[in-house]
Amino acid sequence: MRPLLIALLLAASTFASDSGFNGRWIIPVPSRNRTWWLEVTGAGSANLKGRFVGFPGGDMNDIPNIAIEKGELRFYFDYDSRIKPGTTIHQEYRARLAGGKLDGSLHSEEADLKWTGTRAPVVKDRDDGSWRDGKPIDLFNGRDLSGWKGLDSGKEFKWTIKDGAMNNGGGGNNLVSDQTFWNFKLHVEYRVGAHSNSGIGLRARYEVQILEDYGEPVNVHGNGAVYSRIMPRVNASKPAGEWQSFDIRLVGRQVTVVLNDQKIIDKQEIEGLTAIASDGHEDQPGPLILQGDHGPVEFRKILLTPLVK
Repeated sequence: MRPLLIALLLAASTFASDSGFNGRWIIPVPSRNRTWWLEVTGAGSANLKGRFVGFPGGDMNDIPNIAIEKGELRFYFDYDSRIKPGTTIHQEYRARLAGGKLDGSLHSEEADLKWTGTRAPVVKDRDDGSWRDGKPIDLFNGRDLSGWKGLDSGKEFKWTIKDGAMNNGGGGNNLVSDQTFWNFKLHVEYRVGAHSNSGIGLRARYEVQILEDYGEPVNVHGNGAVYSRIMPRVNASKPAGEWQSFDIRLVGRQVTVVLNDQKIIDKQEIEGLTAIASDGHEDQPGPLILQGDHGPVEFRKILLTPLVK
């Protein structure tokens, strides 16, 4: 067999094996209540690309530097350190395919850890008109935090009850519900002050952003957005200090968001996890998260209605 033909066959074999990296991956972060999301496309071809949720800041980022060499996927980010301002941190990820999973590691000046990625599951449920309301569940009684607990044991718990509303005090722990849910409607009434920031984690996977952004242009980080993934149709926010309401409907990965009686997202598909994710089992029920580790926020009504066949 001619040397050129042998080389071409070997290259084709390598590309074929590299194609196993393609797809969407769920990556629980060891020892942390956080889960990353990775998408790889074009592996096994000259058009390799990637997207990642896990880079500092929590956006869904296009990966600028990605390659596969000798069966190893490698990608990296460079960013300004939050711990040491003025210092650039080089964050490098590596992974190999092993038994249908990704066997990976992260190395940087601020962290070293090993991780395992599994393929994102297929979720078949659609918001097709076949779902009906179940029995509503009132998740806040106006008196105490029964049914809720702090998500991260190492963070200060600042939540209190005042005038029938729960208040995080700003910069405290996230709350997570004791109960888990699959498809549902959710009515939430909340209030934020000037420049404040919070969010609601649906099934502890997909964040509907809460942001004081009255009068600002819409974007994927604005009030009512599915954080870094789905932009609201319009900005329906009220001014700081006013009570506002969300009516959110989640079936499978399809979400509808009504903010202050205006529909801003209509049955749009959530491609995958957002930065709030602590539970990556996308084909299973999950809890609600109320984000408390950013700015001050109050909640006075949290009513969830399961959707059933």
